[in-house]
Amino acid sequence: MSSELRTERRESILLLTISDPPTRNALSDQVYAAGIEALGTAEADTQIRALVLQGEGAHFCSGGDVRRLAARRGAERAVGAHTIERFHEFVEALGAFPKPVLAAVEGAAAGAGFSLALACDLIVAADDARFSMAYARVGLSPDGGGAWQLAHALPRQLVAELLWLAEPLPARRLHELGVVNRLAAPGHARDVALEIAARLAACAPNAVASAKELLRAAARRTLGDHMAAERDHFLDNLFHANGGEGLAAFLGKRAPRFR
Repeated sequence: MSSELRTERRESILLLTISDPPTRNALSDQVYAAGIEALGTAEADTQIRALVLQGEGAHFCSGGDVRRLAARRGAERAVGAHTIERFHEFVEALGAFPKPVLAAVEGAAAGAGFSLALACDLIVAADDARFSMAYARVGLSPDGGGAWQLAHALPRQLVAELLWLAEPLPARRLHELGVVNRLAAPGHARDVALEIAARLAACAPNAVASAKELLRAAARRTLGDHMAAERDHFLDNLFHANGGEGLAAFLGKRAPRFR
């Protein structure tokens, strides 16, 4: 039986749960399809302001199902390509989603599971969680943008070690390096992620979306192009109703009520 993706509404937060504990929540085509659909629905729902992604039980995600990968060696190359492309569509959808996405990581985030966590905007991890680019252990190379994300966040030498030796890196070390945003007591990563998501949900959604788009696009823009984009976003938000509310609330010394 393949893993599935469960959805649960927590007021203004959508909680997505990868569910297949016997495989440590290995990924599947069903997860990708359900994830893409959930993101599309959540983007259109103005009442949803943030998203939290977790794995069911003791682990976040073990990556691709090794048994299914081995079985695909007997199929056409195009079959494997289709599966990877669906995973990449899910990863790209997380990046394009205009609302904050937080990964709540317990236990292991391995291989594509690590890539999936890196695709999220923020990572909250239990302080005993472990992250690994486990591909090399089975003679494979990374997918899901994991190597790209790490190359933009960490020194090249450290990334090479992670990719080649595939040794797990403790959440505490990644927190020191700035890849993990918050550490939580074991079993409480989701609680901390939901708390942060609730704080983000109280922010002006248009301004949050602007900041995410600017951050995601910064690496491919020149400084001049980036500043032009900042100008346009700033003016869009200044003349948005939430901009008026935020300024009025600040001047009136009260909490803003964004919509």
